Amino acid sequence: MNRHSSILAAAALALFAHVALAQSSRAPWAPGDAPVAADGIAAEMEGVDISEHLGDTVPLDLMIVDDDGAETSLGTLLQSGRPVMLHLGYYKCPMLCTMVLNEGMRALDKVDLSLGKDFDLVSVSINPKEQHELAHAKKQGYAAEYSRKGADKGMHFLTAVPTAEGEKGPGRIADAVGFGYKLLPSGEYSHAAVFVMIAPDGRIVRYLYGVKFEPATMRMAIVEAGEGKIGTPLDRFILWCHQYDPASKGYVLLAFRIMQVGGAITVVAIAVGLTWMFMRGARQARLAPHAA
Repeated sequence: MNRHSSILAAAALALFAHVALAQSSRAPWAPGDAPVAADGIAAEMEGVDISEHLGDTVPLDLMIVDDDGAETSLGTLLQSGRPVMLHLGYYKCPMLCTMVLNEGMRALDKVDLSLGKDFDLVSVSINPKEQHELAHAKKQGYAAEYSRKGADKGMHFLTAVPTAEGEKGPGRIADAVGFGYKLLPSGEYSHAAVFVMIAPDGRIVRYLYGVKFEPATMRMAIVEAGEGKIGTPLDRFILWCHQYDPASKGYVLLAFRIMQVGGAITVVAIAVGLTWMFMRGARQARLAPHAA
């Protein structure tokens, strides 16, 4: 399975339960009437996937509404200098969005790096009808659950800026990170389950898929997005030896990195051995006349 197939598989698994729930609120389909695209993909899932844009920059000038009702921008939020864990979904989502945030927060609670100090969480509603009052209630609930001092300063629950042309913000963010979603006739949205790690300069660094997250994976993703500014030297060494694998939803050890480390240790050992032999030979040469 190649990298793109792994990403699509992870997105499809996360979407299955969400789409099933959305369909359950509608009238049952008559036999043979379920909409299916020509390529065999359910109509609810057409165009709903993740296209990784690693290395691209999110739109820093994009205006968005924070949970207090004030307009701000992604660039302003990133001025803290902390990496960002970006979540896209909507606050009245009946299942998937809440599940992703709940499981993400449970994993983060077991990580020694802290929200508001080492990294930020930014959740953006893709539903233009949702307003900041709902975002504020969501933030308060998660801040109370996380319960670390200053965490609320690192939590940003955002909604669209109302304009005459309709919402622009969430759609531009979704396009920038390759987050495909679709409005269903039921009023719900089909979308994937993912966190997107953003570096302090706005670059997209990593995608974390699924609805279950290992604390160790979360920690390494935060350290990676922090680009050497957070975590210990040991964290950065461990990260150097690993690479994120979408299929396993975690960081895997790189064999060639181990070979590099082994080669470096061998070179150092040989250099130390040769230095010791040279110094021992020189010492013996100095003592030889006295012995004679």
